[in-house]
Amino acid sequence: MTVEQKNNPLHGITLEVILNHLVDRFGWEVLGQRIRINCFISNPSIQSSLKFLRKTPWARTKVEQLYLDTLKKQG
Repeated sequence: MTVEQKNNPLHGITLEVILNHLVDRFGWEVLGQRIRINCFISNPSIQSSLKFLRKTPWARTKVEQLYLDTLKKQG
């Protein structure tokens, strides 16, 4: 049985898409200043960041919230 997620604004958007959007918009340096996690500050890459974010719920939540905030400001 499939659960509908009508009220989830992140439904269907992968973590990789979110991270690429934020890196394109802010760059690694600013992203590391906004969300103080080592994978954004020390030798950042998409793959290492994805690995960390998938294992760390609090960090993923911060990244997803920043993404939603940037969408609100665009719209």
